[in-house]
Amino acid sequence: MRYNVPMTTSFETLYQNLQAAVDDELQTLLCHHQPRLLWESMAYSVLGGGKRLRPLLCLLACEAVSGKWQPALPAAQAVELIHAYSLIHDDLPALDNDDWRRGKPANHKEYGEDIAILAGDALQTLAFQLLSDPAIRRPDVQVRWVAELAGAAGPMGMCAGQVLDLHAADSVWKEAEILDVYRRKTGALIRAAVRMGALAGGAGPEQLQALTGYAEDLGLAFQIVDDLLDLTGSFEALGKTPGKDLMQDKKTYPALLGQAEARQKVESCLLRARDVLFSVPLLQTGHLLQIAEKLVHRET
Repeated sequence: MRYNVPMTTSFETLYQNLQAAVDDELQTLLCHHQPRLLWESMAYSVLGGGKRLRPLLCLLACEAVSGKWQPALPAAQAVELIHAYSLIHDDLPALDNDDWRRGKPANHKEYGEDIAILAGDALQTLAFQLLSDPAIRRPDVQVRWVAELAGAAGPMGMCAGQVLDLHAADSVWKEAEILDVYRRKTGALIRAAVRMGALAGGAGPEQLQALTGYAEDLGLAFQIVDDLLDLTGSFEALGKTPGKDLMQDKKTYPALLGQAEARQKVESCLLRARDVLFSVPLLQTGHLLQIAEKLVHRET
């Protein structure tokens, strides 16, 4: 069964309001301290645009469970800090070697490799400092937030995915192996964002399991779309160098199975993500369905 979930004016307004709420919190967090150069570099990458996908998913997962998104704001910020750190390091010459990000010079092109590395390190640790702040006064939830985010960003998640991605050209890859890279490199942080939001809202075991399934399918779909856009998009649309996967001989889902089958995989992931949301009682499913549609049918 397919669900028709069109974008509505009310959802677009909510989307923009949540983006603004996250941006306001991040701007306050990243107001310049000393050494100023470090904080400027951190703010350059965090506040320099972006979809705010992961924090928005965190907030909407909290809303789905509790009817409110505000309790998940610290978790949403922390997830975005980890994402920004990963992009800074990903663009470095030793990794993906890209000079552009979101239509601007990559952090290391603007501030130098030394400051870019340290800015990424600082954002990573700042995320956990934020989550463990005693002022939040939710120690049971905070401990679970830290565990979720550390697991997603560390050697079993995003870092592992980056290593596998970097060395993908060394062997012939199968579909299952490519999807495993996607689950680690991209999906792990999306999964953590949704689970952290659900935990902020007080999700029960069945709700948490359903939202986890939604996040895992959305993460796969999102990365496949990224790979498709790398093949078909322009610099103006993407804000970064297109065609990098082919130039670096990366093993991607579209490269292995073709663009048509890759698009079919995206739609099947989206359908499973929709279905699982209806498998348990949630206060709000429409907004998670709409953001999934928005993200997998994007053109940038």
